[in-house]
Amino acid sequence: MPKRVSTVLGREFGDNLRAMIARTGLKEAELARRLGWEHAKLSDLVNGKGGTSLEEFTYLLGVCGVKPDEFQYLKGLFLESREKGWLQLYESVLPPHVRTLIQHERLAKEIVHWSSLYLPGLLQIEPYARAVAEDSPFIEAEEVPRWVAARMERRTVVAGHRKFIFYVYEPVLYSQVGGADVMTEQLHELLRMLIRPYITLRVLPAGRALTGDFSFLKFEKYEPVVYQGSLNSALFLDDRASIGLYQDVVKTMDRVALGREESRELITSIAS
Repeated sequence: MPKRVSTVLGREFGDNLRAMIARTGLKEAELARRLGWEHAKLSDLVNGKGGTSLEEFTYLLGVCGVKPDEFQYLKGLFLESREKGWLQLYESVLPPHVRTLIQHERLAKEIVHWSSLYLPGLLQIEPYARAVAEDSPFIEAEEVPRWVAARMERRTVVAGHRKFIFYVYEPVLYSQVGGADVMTEQLHELLRMLIRPYITLRVLPAGRALTGDFSFLKFEKYEPVVYQGSLNSALFLDDRASIGLYQDVVKTMDRVALGREESRELITSIAS
Protein backbone atom coordinates (compact mmCIF):
# COMPACT_ATOMS: atom_id res chain seq x y z
CA MET A 1 0.00 0.00 0.00
CA PRO A 2 1.50 3.39 -0.96
CA LYS A 3 2.13 5.75 1.91
CA ARG A 4 -0.19 8.74 2.31
CA VAL A 5 1.05 12.24 1.55
CA SER A 6 0.76 13.68 5.04
CA THR A 7 2.81 16.05 7.18
CA VAL A 8 3.41 16.25 10.93
CA LEU A 9 1.75 19.66 11.01
CA GLY A 10 -1.21 18.47 8.94
CA ARG A 11 -1.81 15.53 11.26
CA GLU A 12 -1.62 17.82 14.30
CA PHE A 13 -4.17 20.13 12.66
CA GLY A 14 -6.54 17.26 11.83
CA ASP A 15 -6.33 15.71 15.30
CA ASN A 16 -7.07 19.03 17.01
CA LEU A 17 -9.93 19.83 14.65
CA ARG A 18 -11.54 16.43 15.23
CA ALA A 19 -11.27 16.90 18.99
CA MET A 20 -12.87 20.34 18.71
CA ILE A 21 -15.76 18.98 16.64
CA ALA A 22 -16.23 16.05 19.04
CA ARG A 23 -16.67 18.51 21.93
CA THR A 24 -19.71 20.01 20.21
CA GLY A 25 -21.52 16.66 20.38
CA LEU A 26 -22.43 17.01 16.71
CA LYS A 27 -21.76 14.60 13.88
CA GLU A 28 -19.74 16.07 11.02
CA ALA A 29 -22.77 15.97 8.72
CA GLU A 30 -24.92 17.95 11.18
CA LEU A 31 -22.16 20.51 11.81
CA ALA A 32 -21.72 20.95 8.05
CA ARG A 33 -25.47 21.56 7.68
CA ARG A 34 -25.37 24.26 10.36
CA LEU A 35 -22.46 25.91 8.58
CA GLY A 36 -24.23 25.76 5.25
CA TRP A 37 -21.45 23.57 3.85
CA GLU A 38 -21.41 20.32 1.94
CA HIS A 39 -20.33 17.46 4.22
CA ALA A 40 -17.47 16.71 1.82
CA LYS A 41 -16.07 20.20 2.38
CA LEU A 42 -15.81 19.71 6.15
CA SER A 43 -14.44 16.20 5.65
CA ASP A 44 -11.73 17.51 3.32
CA LEU A 45 -10.75 20.16 5.88
CA VAL A 46 -10.47 17.61 8.70
CA ASN A 47 -8.35 15.36 6.49
CA GLY A 48 -5.97 18.16 5.55
CA LYS A 49 -7.12 18.57 1.95
CA GLY A 50 -7.89 22.28 2.29
CA GLY A 51 -10.57 23.90 0.14
CA THR A 52 -11.53 26.34 2.90
CA SER A 53 -10.70 30.02 3.26
CA LEU A 54 -9.43 31.56 6.50
CA GLU A 55 -12.75 33.41 6.85
CA GLU A 56 -14.72 30.16 6.54
CA PHE A 57 -12.40 28.41 8.98
CA THR A 58 -12.81 31.26 11.46
CA TYR A 59 -16.59 30.92 11.14
CA LEU A 60 -16.29 27.19 11.88
CA LEU A 61 -14.32 27.86 15.04
CA GLY A 62 -16.90 30.40 16.15
CA VAL A 63 -19.79 27.98 15.62
CA CYS A 64 -17.88 25.38 17.65
CA GLY A 65 -17.35 27.88 20.48
CA VAL A 66 -13.59 27.49 20.81
CA LYS A 67 -11.77 29.47 23.49
CA PRO A 68 -9.47 32.37 22.49
CA ASP A 69 -6.23 30.47 23.12
CA GLU A 70 -7.53 27.47 21.16
CA PHE A 71 -8.59 29.81 18.37
CA GLN A 72 -5.09 31.26 18.03
CA TYR A 73 -3.46 27.80 18.09
CA LEU A 74 -5.83 26.30 15.49
CA LYS A 75 -5.63 29.39 13.28
CA GLY A 76 -1.83 29.11 13.32
CA LEU A 77 -2.02 25.43 12.37
CA PHE A 78 -4.48 26.21 9.58
CA LEU A 79 -2.18 28.83 8.08
CA GLU A 80 0.86 26.55 8.20
CA SER A 81 -0.70 23.12 7.59
CA ARG A 82 0.58 22.80 4.00
CA GLU A 83 4.21 23.38 4.99
CA LYS A 84 6.86 20.68 5.15
CA GLY A 85 8.59 20.49 8.50
CA TRP A 86 7.47 22.26 11.65
CA LEU A 87 9.39 24.37 14.15
CA GLN A 88 7.64 24.78 17.52
CA LEU A 89 8.85 27.49 19.89
CA TYR A 90 7.81 27.30 23.54
CA GLU A 91 8.33 28.82 26.96
CA SER A 92 7.12 26.04 29.28
CA VAL A 93 9.09 22.99 30.42
CA LEU A 94 6.04 20.95 29.34
CA PRO A 95 5.55 22.42 25.84
CA PRO A 96 2.97 21.31 23.23
CA HIS A 97 5.61 19.44 21.22
CA VAL A 98 5.61 16.70 23.89
CA ARG A 99 2.03 15.84 22.96
CA THR A 100 2.88 15.91 19.24
CA LEU A 101 5.93 13.70 19.79
CA ILE A 102 4.04 11.15 21.90
CA GLN A 103 1.23 10.99 19.32
CA HIS A 104 3.72 10.19 16.57
CA GLU A 105 5.67 7.74 18.73
CA ARG A 106 2.41 5.85 19.30
CA LEU A 107 1.76 5.77 15.53
CA ALA A 108 5.29 4.64 14.66
CA LYS A 109 6.21 1.08 13.73
CA GLU A 110 9.91 1.72 14.41
CA ILE A 111 11.76 4.35 16.45
CA VAL A 112 15.49 4.97 16.06
CA HIS A 113 16.94 7.29 18.69
CA TRP A 114 20.43 8.77 19.12
CA SER A 115 21.47 10.03 22.59
CA SER A 116 24.70 11.96 23.10
CA LEU A 117 24.11 13.76 26.43
CA TYR A 118 21.89 11.49 28.55
CA LEU A 119 20.48 8.00 28.31
CA PRO A 120 17.37 7.81 26.10
CA GLY A 121 14.30 9.34 27.73
CA LEU A 122 12.21 6.27 26.82
CA LEU A 123 14.53 4.12 28.96
CA GLN A 124 15.10 6.44 31.92
CA ILE A 125 14.05 5.41 35.43
CA GLU A 126 12.38 8.00 37.64
CA PRO A 127 15.43 8.82 39.86
CA TYR A 128 17.60 9.34 36.78
CA ALA A 129 14.97 11.55 35.12
CA ARG A 130 14.56 13.55 38.32
CA ALA A 131 18.31 14.10 38.55
CA VAL A 132 18.38 15.34 34.94
CA ALA A 133 15.58 17.81 35.72
CA GLU A 134 17.06 18.99 39.02
CA ASP A 135 20.47 19.59 37.43
CA SER A 136 19.01 21.63 34.57
CA PRO A 137 19.26 25.42 34.96
CA PHE A 138 16.24 25.73 32.66
CA ILE A 139 13.72 23.83 34.81
CA GLU A 140 12.36 25.57 37.91
CA ALA A 141 12.20 23.49 41.10
CA GLU A 142 8.39 23.61 41.19
CA GLU A 143 8.23 22.28 37.61
CA VAL A 144 10.41 19.23 38.28
CA PRO A 145 7.57 16.86 39.40
CA ARG A 146 5.51 17.66 36.29
CA TRP A 147 8.53 17.27 34.02
CA VAL A 148 9.40 13.88 35.55
CA ALA A 149 5.78 12.70 35.38
CA ALA A 150 5.67 13.60 31.67
CA ARG A 151 8.92 11.71 31.09
CA MET A 152 7.54 8.61 32.87
CA GLU A 153 4.32 8.83 30.85
CA ARG A 154 6.36 8.70 27.64
CA ARG A 155 7.82 5.37 28.72
CA THR A 156 4.44 3.75 28.06
CA VAL A 157 5.29 4.09 24.36
CA VAL A 158 7.81 1.26 24.76
CA ALA A 159 5.77 -1.80 23.78
CA GLY A 160 6.26 -4.92 21.69
CA HIS A 161 4.15 -3.94 18.68
CA ARG A 162 6.86 -1.51 17.56
CA LYS A 163 10.63 -1.81 17.17
CA PHE A 164 13.18 0.35 19.00
CA ILE A 165 16.82 0.95 18.12
CA PHE A 166 18.79 3.14 20.53
CA TYR A 167 22.26 4.48 19.78
CA VAL A 168 24.00 5.81 22.90
CA TYR A 169 27.26 7.72 23.07
CA GLU A 170 29.78 5.81 25.21
CA PRO A 171 30.66 8.69 27.61
CA VAL A 172 26.98 8.85 28.64
CA LEU A 173 27.34 5.42 30.26
CA TYR A 174 30.09 6.70 32.56
CA SER A 175 28.39 9.93 33.64
CA GLN A 176 27.22 9.94 37.26
CA VAL A 177 23.75 11.42 36.80
CA GLY A 178 22.11 11.40 40.22
CA GLY A 179 25.15 9.77 41.83
CA ALA A 180 26.67 6.31 41.69
CA ASP A 181 23.66 4.46 43.16
CA VAL A 182 21.19 6.02 40.73
CA MET A 183 23.49 5.38 37.79
CA THR A 184 23.99 1.73 38.77
CA GLU A 185 20.23 1.26 39.10
CA GLN A 186 19.73 2.90 35.72
CA LEU A 187 22.30 0.68 33.99
CA HIS A 188 20.69 -2.43 35.46
CA GLU A 189 17.34 -1.20 34.13
CA LEU A 190 18.91 -0.89 30.68
CA LEU A 191 20.06 -4.49 30.89
CA ARG A 192 16.57 -5.61 31.92
CA MET A 193 15.02 -3.70 29.03
CA LEU A 194 17.47 -5.21 26.55
CA ILE A 195 16.07 -8.66 27.26
CA ARG A 196 13.02 -7.62 25.27
CA PRO A 197 13.45 -8.75 21.64
CA TYR A 198 11.99 -5.56 20.19
CA ILE A 199 14.62 -3.32 21.85
CA THR A 200 18.17 -2.91 20.53
CA LEU A 201 20.79 -0.68 22.15
CA ARG A 202 24.16 -0.07 20.55
CA VAL A 203 26.99 2.04 21.91
CA LEU A 204 28.81 4.55 19.74
CA PRO A 205 32.48 4.71 20.86
CA ALA A 206 33.87 7.94 22.30
CA GLY A 207 35.02 10.31 19.59
CA ARG A 208 32.56 8.97 17.00
CA ALA A 209 29.55 11.24 17.67
CA LEU A 210 28.07 12.50 14.41
CA THR A 211 25.37 15.00 15.35
CA GLY A 212 23.08 16.18 18.16
CA ASP A 213 20.31 14.04 19.58
CA PHE A 214 17.40 13.08 17.32
CA SER A 215 14.63 10.53 16.87
CA PHE A 216 13.87 8.92 13.51
CA LEU A 217 10.30 7.62 13.36
CA LYS A 218 9.05 5.19 10.71
CA PHE A 219 5.36 4.50 10.00
CA GLU A 220 3.15 2.07 8.11
CA LYS A 221 1.00 4.72 6.44
CA TYR A 222 3.17 7.85 6.45
CA GLU A 223 6.59 8.94 5.36
CA PRO A 224 9.30 9.00 8.09
CA VAL A 225 9.67 11.92 10.51
CA VAL A 226 12.78 13.25 12.27
CA TYR A 227 12.38 14.97 15.64
CA GLN A 228 14.99 17.24 17.21
CA GLY A 229 14.47 18.98 20.55
CA SER A 230 16.40 21.93 21.98
CA LEU A 231 16.12 24.23 25.00
CA ASN A 232 13.24 26.31 23.68
CA SER A 233 12.10 24.68 20.45
CA ALA A 234 11.19 21.43 18.76
CA LEU A 235 11.80 20.70 15.09
CA PHE A 236 9.84 18.06 13.16
CA LEU A 237 11.30 17.30 9.72
CA ASP A 238 9.43 15.36 7.05
CA ASP A 239 10.82 16.68 3.76
CA ARG A 240 12.58 14.23 1.47
CA ALA A 241 16.02 15.88 1.63
CA SER A 242 16.15 15.92 5.44
CA ILE A 243 14.88 12.35 5.73
CA GLY A 244 17.55 11.18 3.27
CA LEU A 245 20.27 12.96 5.25
CA TYR A 246 19.25 11.35 8.54
CA GLN A 247 18.91 7.95 6.90
CA ASP A 248 22.57 8.30 5.91
CA VAL A 249 23.46 9.28 9.50
CA VAL A 250 21.71 6.18 10.85
CA LYS A 251 23.52 3.98 8.32
CA THR A 252 26.84 5.46 9.44
CA MET A 253 26.05 4.85 13.12
CA ASP A 254 25.05 1.29 12.29
CA ARG A 255 28.47 0.82 10.72
CA VAL A 256 30.62 2.33 13.51
CA ALA A 257 28.66 1.38 16.67
CA LEU A 258 29.48 -1.64 18.81
CA GLY A 259 27.36 -4.68 18.10
CA ARG A 260 24.34 -5.56 20.21
CA GLU A 261 26.15 -8.11 22.37
CA GLU A 262 29.31 -6.01 22.64
CA SER A 263 27.19 -3.10 23.85
CA ARG A 264 25.43 -5.28 26.41
CA GLU A 265 28.76 -6.58 27.70
CA LEU A 266 30.10 -3.02 28.04
CA ILE A 267 27.04 -1.92 30.03
CA THR A 268 27.33 -5.00 32.24
CA SER A 269 31.00 -4.29 32.98
CA ILE A 270 30.26 -0.66 33.89
CA ALA A 271 27.30 -1.62 36.08
CA SER A 272 29.44 -4.13 37.92
